[in-house]
Amino acid sequence: MKKPLLVAGTQKPESKDASTVQDAPSAVQSALHKVVPAFLMKQRSIVLNTGVAAGWTYATLCFMDAIGMRTPNQRLIPPSSRSLLFICFGNIMRSPMAEALMKRALTDAKLENQIEAASAGLHALAGREAHPWALEAADSLGISLIHHRAKPLTRDMVERADCIFVMDFQNKAELMTLYPEVKSKIYLLSAYAEGRGRYREISDPYLGNLEITKSCYRELQTCIRNLMDSTFLAARDVAADHFSSASP
Repeated sequence: MKKPLLVAGTQKPESKDASTVQDAPSAVQSALHKVVPAFLMKQRSIVLNTGVAAGWTYATLCFMDAIGMRTPNQRLIPPSSRSLLFICFGNIMRSPMAEALMKRALTDAKLENQIEAASAGLHALAGREAHPWALEAADSLGISLIHHRAKPLTRDMVERADCIFVMDFQNKAELMTLYPEVKSKIYLLSAYAEGRGRYREISDPYLGNLEITKSCYRELQTCIRNLMDSTFLAARDVAADHFSSASP
């Protein structure tokens, strides 16, 4: 029996099996999206994008949070800290607002010459302006971010800081992977939050909206207020009481 001839300019049709193999990845992806919650798909994406080491650390931090093991997140900075660094993903929303709130609090307490605050982003594009939502949300709290320009995190910043505040588990995982030697200087800013948000992530509002950004900024405001009250103002009051009792 003769084999069928192919007409010039035509291609032999793919077999059913070959087509099935090619469609398999997209089919699996589609099935996953249907049965796996969006939250878990997001976590999977972060783990894959951060690399093996940081991804594993991130997954571990998320798991510990999910089962309520948050003891490592409860660490507070020592009152002797004099250089604070706030870190987030791109340095255009969360960390610049935390820096601005901290600087305002230090100025109000007349401590701006004793304690310094700065911010940076693990994935910042140098010179990028604050996000429009950030500008409006900050303005509603009496803060201007109009002159803010994003700064990428550098080793010099990390080494200079006494304490490094991160916003979420991805920040923490990446920072611990990049600079394992400064693990003891890394703190979750939410250790100074209140209610159910304490010791949890301060989520990135970048994929949200203006109202989510305002909510995030109110949370940051609470954290900075509690940080000031429990650390620097408390230490100043103790020192003042000691001086007063020591005076003749």
